[in-house]
Amino acid sequence: MNHACLLTALGVYTPEHRLTNAELCTMVDTSDEWITSRTGICSRRRLAPEESTATMGLAAAKRALQSSGIQPQDLSHIIVATCTPDKLCPSTACIIAGSLGAPSCMAFDINAACSGYLYGVSLCRSILAGQPDATILFIAAEAMTRRMNWNDRSTCVLFGDGATASIFSATAEQPLAQVRDVLCDADCSLHSLITIGGGAEKELPAGQSIEDDFFLQMQGREVFKHAVRRMAEACKTLLERNGLTIHDIDLLVPHQANMRIIDAVGSRLGIASSKVFANVEQYGNTSAASVPLALAEALQTQVLSHGKRVLCVSFGAGLTWSALLLDF
Repeated sequence: MNHACLLTALGVYTPEHRLTNAELCTMVDTSDEWITSRTGICSRRRLAPEESTATMGLAAAKRALQSSGIQPQDLSHIIVATCTPDKLCPSTACIIAGSLGAPSCMAFDINAACSGYLYGVSLCRSILAGQPDATILFIAAEAMTRRMNWNDRSTCVLFGDGATASIFSATAEQPLAQVRDVLCDADCSLHSLITIGGGAEKELPAGQSIEDDFFLQMQGREVFKHAVRRMAEACKTLLERNGLTIHDIDLLVPHQANMRIIDAVGSRLGIASSKVFANVEQYGNTSAASVPLALAEALQTQVLSHGKRVLCVSFGAGLTWSALLLDF
């Protein structure tokens, strides 16, 4: 029996500081024209020194819980998708659960980089299939600017910070949307194309300074090529196995990496630009938070409403990619 996977609430938190292209030009050798012509990004959010992945995720979680009327003690699972955790241990999910006052729940992190939200939705769907009485708080939170090399203009102009919190259950009376299907895949032979170091790969003797591999490093041209091809393929495969075509889709919500990738994916799919939602201009690439942040803005601005069928697609380090069908 197929159990429903229902999106019942969606909360968002983005830092107050808006890091503009003009401000970036005082930090790194670049220009507004160079950034906007190559990425379509005009600004991105940067968390304050006292903020963290966990504090952003906690703020988004509180908003999702408030809008749903669900109490922390009612949660069976708290899951966080992030590639920028505050600590290697404990998990960001456990930190947030403790701050929320969730007394007893399964709490853990996942890391599929920019594909984290769609991978996590697939996980929530599987949990609900086995535990239809579960109530899952699924947070996507990223502090990407904490891992930027501000001397590398090819990467530091792209990324921003933010968090979203989604609540999934099988029994909501008035859900925002139903998960129709989700596809997740990866080509792990290409794991070296996007990396963030700083783990346990090598010793860090006392007093040794941080090396460049602590920061995000990306082979941009190769990533672009694989991202466009894999995202378009994932969308086509998901549509085909559900008996749909791109003409059945009301809105495409792609990973907000940059406008060149978004435009290229839309072109390959043959979908009208008016049906492609983008907010990368104001937020940059927020990694795992990217797709749900776009969904939340589409709902808030009424671009997305009840009765619409939405196709989401993402791509990230690993290399990972995923596509998701939602019925609103």
